[in-house]
Amino acid sequence: MSTAVFLGFIVFSLYLAIRSKKGRGAQSVHDFFVASRQFGAFLVFFLAAGEIYSIGTMVGFPGGIYAKGPSYGIWFLGYILLAYPVGYFIGPKLWQAGQRFNAITLADLFKGHYKSRTVELVVAVSSILFLLPFGQLQFTGLIAALKGLGWDFQPLYLVIIAAALAFTYVAISGVRSSAYVAVLKDVLMVVAIVITGLAVSRATGVVEVFHAASLHVSNRMNTEQLRFSMSTMLFQSLGFYVMPIAVQFFFTAKSANTIRRTQVVMPLYMLMYPFLVIAAYYAISENLHLASPNEAFFAAAIRLLPGWLLGLVAAAASLSGLLVLTGLCLAIGPIVTRNLLPHMPESKQKASAKMVIVFYLLISISMTLLTPNLMLTLINTTYYGVTQFFPGVMVILFSLRVKPAAVALGILIGQILAVILYTTNVDLGGFNLGLLCLAVNIAVTGALNYAMKQTRVHALR
Repeated sequence: MSTAVFLGFIVFSLYLAIRSKKGRGAQSVHDFFVASRQFGAFLVFFLAAGEIYSIGTMVGFPGGIYAKGPSYGIWFLGYILLAYPVGYFIGPKLWQAGQRFNAITLADLFKGHYKSRTVELVVAVSSILFLLPFGQLQFTGLIAALKGLGWDFQPLYLVIIAAALAFTYVAISGVRSSAYVAVLKDVLMVVAIVITGLAVSRATGVVEVFHAASLHVSNRMNTEQLRFSMSTMLFQSLGFYVMPIAVQFFFTAKSANTIRRTQVVMPLYMLMYPFLVIAAYYAISENLHLASPNEAFFAAAIRLLPGWLLGLVAAAASLSGLLVLTGLCLAIGPIVTRNLLPHMPESKQKASAKMVIVFYLLISISMTLLTPNLMLTLINTTYYGVTQFFPGVMVILFSLRVKPAAVALGILIGQILAVILYTTNVDLGGFNLGLLCLAVNIAVTGALNYAMKQTRVHALR
């Protein structure tokens, strides 16, 4: 029964993708990637929420609580809530900058403002590199979801099917199909999470679950955990809306006010997180020995829900991962065809981007199978790199005069330092290493910009 329900929702999602193309002829490259900037608040809301509340919500969040304790849950909630006010103020400005430079990608913004090929390449290449873990995260979550629900397929088959579905959504009508499928995905995800949380509450009781879980993990944070949570909240909230995929989704809106309206209501989604906490604590309280922490949420679902509801949970988890995969594909494709290959005519960019997308999916599949990781580790890895774009984006949004070379070197030094500190396991006493690297990035950018201006002043004398 669960399989039939699951397949029914997947087929319905394909119908919605096809429906999104109805009444439209051949799509231009701008329509394919940013919907010709025509989406209203309804579709922008679901499209943005689809990227924010991905499979990491159903898998990574409860998995992190199961593996690391409540401190991981606190920063996960905190950085998203802190990001919304940031998005309210910079989102409309990003849209205006995108319209001004006719941008599709984040690298297009840097190219348009700085008029520098070097800055464009730095942003384009590092965007691709640091988005790779995010693709791996989606595949890892899909494997955990379906295996956690008792579907014993080889991971290779699961990721190939997932990649094929993601490519199909993209190929049908680009970002339009993603937006339509996002509506279904969000409804299913909220229903699946709430139902599972209520099932735990009914079967065991909320007080009992929290009490039993407290015998295994502490609900208190020590100084180091508190330092980690606070610094990570700040760091990732700054990077949240300079993520290349998030910027590109903003470009689909028909006006700056459309974005403001979506940001006002976005926090309502946070009401589902207590149900995820309950599910994670159930797995802890029952002392379930899971194959992976990523299966924590589904351990509760498979023990407490009937078969047909398990099919709904599986569909919600799968579409959550697939939707972000399509968003990543739609972000990386044009980065290659527009920014790495700037002389490619627009008439060929869409077809070429599809070839790039296939290659990207193959790389993500390989990374998933060869280097499995806890999902929250993958989230952090992506943010270490993309948040370094924040200072450069602020320069664009407020039309400041900063030398392109200073911005490029600031980004590179911040990213390289983050990779070095991460790979060498440097202990900063719980302090998020990405925030330190961002501070170095800003300092380097400011110092180099000042030095370059002084050099020019002296040269003119």
